[in-house]
Amino acid sequence: MPHGKPAGVRCVNLDENSLCRLWGTPEYPEVCRLFPAMEDTCGGNTTEALDLLIRLEERTAPQRGQADPTH
Repeated sequence: MPHGKPAGVRCVNLDENSLCRLWGTPEYPEVCRLFPAMEDTCGGNTTEALDLLIRLEERTAPQRGQADPTH
């Protein structure tokens, strides 16, 4: 997603099993390579991961009137 991904929007690079189609390729985004996939951000299962990641996205989303750094 060249201009970033809004909070709560599923990444277009995930397959039907929620696995990244770009992982391990040169196209794999830097933001994904640098993401700290640890228990405090991903939980212990898919449900916990989605809940934690949604909250993280909401907390780090640009506020109204703020410039979006991904554009």
